[in-house]
Amino acid sequence: MIEAYHPHTLYRDWGEETFVAETDKYFGKVLHMQAGTKGGLQKHVEKDETFYLWSGRAVGCFDDGNGLVERPMYAGESYHVPPGAVHQVEAISECVLFEASTPHYGDRIRCERQYGLAEDGGLPTTR
Repeated sequence: MIEAYHPHTLYRDWGEETFVAETDKYFGKVLHMQAGTKGGLQKHVEKDETFYLWSGRAVGCFDDGNGLVERPMYAGESYHVPPGAVHQVEAISECVLFEASTPHYGDRIRCERQYGLAEDGGLPTTR
């Protein structure tokens, strides 16, 4: 049976996160990030996610096995983040991202301390 879904928005320090789909098999979200903000440096226990940068410019930070590295992100690019992968997104300009993930909400592990960083958003910004 087809059912209507009523999106809802959560307001974050970096912008807002709108849930546009929520089932027992997947979540769909639209993330609006304000320029100059970043999410926490984190990993997930079970959550498997992919995000697509619809508009704006961002920097992705991840652990490549030898420590944290940064990668520029441009509109039209998509990234898969498997469970256990340390990651963070910083919005260089205002950004809109689409996220599809498994429905493991709340299994986030903050990683700033693991890398000797303050828990205020991770890597220092020099841009």
